Amino acid sequence: MNLNVGWEEWVSLPELGLPSLVSKTDTGAATSALHAFNIQPFGSKTRPKVRFGINPIEDNNQFAIYCSANVSDVRTVTSSNGMSELRYVIETELVIGDVKKKIEITLTNRENMKYKMILGRSALDGFTVQPEISFEQGFLSYNLYKNIKKQVPARRSLRIAILTIEPNNYSTKRLVEAAEARDHVCELINTRRCYLNIQSHKPEVHYEGEALPHFDAIIPRIGSSITFYGMAVVRQFQAMGTYCLNSSSSIGLSRDKLAAHQTLVSHRIPMPNTAFANSPHDTESLIDLASGAPLVLKLLESTQGKGVLLAESRKAAAGVISAFQKLNAPFIVQEFVKEASGSDIRCLVIGNKVVASMIRTAGDEDFRANLHAGGTAKKIIITKEERKISIQATKALGLSFAGVDIIRTGTGPKVLEVNSSPGLEGIEKVSKKDIAGLIIEHLEIKAGIIKT
Repeated sequence: MNLNVGWEEWVSLPELGLPSLVSKTDTGAATSALHAFNIQPFGSKTRPKVRFGINPIEDNNQFAIYCSANVSDVRTVTSSNGMSELRYVIETELVIGDVKKKIEITLTNRENMKYKMILGRSALDGFTVQPEISFEQGFLSYNLYKNIKKQVPARRSLRIAILTIEPNNYSTKRLVEAAEARDHVCELINTRRCYLNIQSHKPEVHYEGEALPHFDAIIPRIGSSITFYGMAVVRQFQAMGTYCLNSSSSIGLSRDKLAAHQTLVSHRIPMPNTAFANSPHDTESLIDLASGAPLVLKLLESTQGKGVLLAESRKAAAGVISAFQKLNAPFIVQEFVKEASGSDIRCLVIGNKVVASMIRTAGDEDFRANLHAGGTAKKIIITKEERKISIQATKALGLSFAGVDIIRTGTGPKVLEVNSSPGLEGIEKVSKKDIAGLIIEHLEIKAGIIKT
């Protein structure tokens, strides 16, 4: 039995996260259409997708919903005014009254149209159009959008970019693998090859001769060799309204060991005694402030244990300090914690949660526990206090994702440093956890497509 529909009807497209739309029935059109904007194809040739925005509320172009869907076809469509246009075709569920059915929809950018959706003949199969009436199948309301954040979000594919100059390293490959496993598209962007169009009305990041499209999220994997330029690129994406896993300012703060230590101190986070000076006349006092020899000297921009030295005597410490000062290499000195026995704990924080931890132990010929320096690692259960200060340290530096290095001392756990771009290989292998998947899940939460 056919059901009646009027010349305009309330409908919903739940798979796209659109609970209410006013549509116009049009038996002259073969296929239904959404009047969307910023229509962007992405994905691979074998799994093409399209991302688009729609202003679902009539006469309100400030409120927008962003959707993504698989592309089922690309075809030329001729409108009622005789204009031909190449359109992406998607398939999604239509709800009209008590009827649910899968329909094809073409996407077209006609923002000034009164009706955000046209119901074509294929969608109206099983219905009888009554051109003299409206809303035969009942009323919905735009008020449904007021509670959209409280509802289960519509699942959609995200367009994610990884900023990296090492596309083949373990962490990068795992992030791509995890994103694709959750039906997202992950693109690699060489940070060095980005260039910036800095305009107040339309900031852009350009790459390989073209402006980059909108990404739902950016994962910065910026090496210490390009920290300054990498921060500028991340800052530009932030200006474009893209969510960045770690912000430019938080990356910069974490990379500056002196500023990071000062920030952690201001948040009352326990650390080994640390000192900093510029003048060679203050060397003896500097050593005393760091609790004397033996002590650790760290270049301010060192990573992976490089630029970190152990001075076992005051004479050795004074010699290294003098050499650093002659080279104009900024450094800090830090007490050497003997009871740590060459071990530290790496806590991996995502959002407000420690998701994995491991204890790293230095090799026989080294005091550094970094795996890149030859250390070994194994799984460990951390204490409540270690979990707490890991989260506090990450928050203090404004990071959403970090590796926090902690040592156990006679007076409790202390933070050595916080890494804004920690590697995933060691922690995944030791913990047996899908850390890359947890990072992608965090991006899904921030994009509003899953709830915490």
